[in-house]
Amino acid sequence: MEESVSNHIKASELLSKIIKAGEAMGASDIHLRSGGTIKVRVDGTIGDMTGSPVMQANQLLPLMKGIMAPNKFQEFLDNNQVDVAFKANDGPRVRINMFRQLGKTAVVMRIIGEEILTIEQLGLPNELSGVSSLRRGLVVFSGATGSGKSTSMAAILNDINKTRAEHILTIEDPIEYEFKEEKCVVSQREVGTDVPDFKYAIKAALREDPDVILMGEMRDYESIEFALELAETGHLVFSTLHAPTAVESISRMVSSFPPAGQSAMRNKLANNLQVIVAQRLVKRKDKGRAAACEVMSVNELVSEMIMDADKTHEIEELLKGEDAIQGMLHFDEHLRRLADKDIISHEVALENASSRTDLELKLQGF
Repeated sequence: MEESVSNHIKASELLSKIIKAGEAMGASDIHLRSGGTIKVRVDGTIGDMTGSPVMQANQLLPLMKGIMAPNKFQEFLDNNQVDVAFKANDGPRVRINMFRQLGKTAVVMRIIGEEILTIEQLGLPNELSGVSSLRRGLVVFSGATGSGKSTSMAAILNDINKTRAEHILTIEDPIEYEFKEEKCVVSQREVGTDVPDFKYAIKAALREDPDVILMGEMRDYESIEFALELAETGHLVFSTLHAPTAVESISRMVSSFPPAGQSAMRNKLANNLQVIVAQRLVKRKDKGRAAACEVMSVNELVSEMIMDADKTHEIEELLKGEDAIQGMLHFDEHLRRLADKDIISHEVALENASSRTDLELKLQGF
């Protein structure tokens, strides 16, 4: 027992030093590999950590074992991958994915930080200002890994935490941002630590008197169905999805179901989906990255388009429309705004545009 505690302390100290060194460099992610130097991603680009030693082949696995709960380390041994969270000593919180590649151990750590930034601090568009006022339905944040989905979602949840006297329940694997209770009661359950599995946590959720539920990532048809069922029972549900645009998020959710169930799925989405926020991070002119967003709010017309498989693609044109529709924002329009405010360069805006030609004309004032 004493040896186990000693190993944990040593592992925590070493890992904390690595994390704080990465934070000092402005890193968003830190890569550790057996037999390789420590790498960091800064402003979207990966390079060597300053003064990094080579991680020896026999060093990384014991290091990670030292900071993990026994059941999580066993999960890694069983599945060759595992997700955990770790709080650095006097430093930021990180989300860790440990996995095997070429038979060797590898680790990627996403620096989350302790402070939950506000919607204004993140520079999120005005079209998102009403999301924290919603009372029921499903809100989806979509985008690639590392696109800032969790950060934006946390900002909106914390806005609810500050303004409404309700119960926020989060079900995550692992927990990313830790909320400090303000007006809300906040319960955060980590799968594998606070509850055996995701399915059990969802089933128990309705007995825990929640008003707002953060359901982590929707990874398959079962988790998508859970999210919609919770929304149908009158809760406000937040979740994330890996899809590049709002329209493709709808297609991704529908196609997760067998063909026989897709029509019913479309009806559920049409009746319960409130907002999809698709997000990308783009390089700022000064330092760091800015969130470029596409926002699709579900009104009566969008609801009809979701239900009709032959019309769903028309939502893209609705988002692009020159006539502003409340709660709607196309990626290219947000990129134009960011460029006009001199937050990003015209070149970066065009590199990330859905339609380079259309955006180029807009930037020229046409």
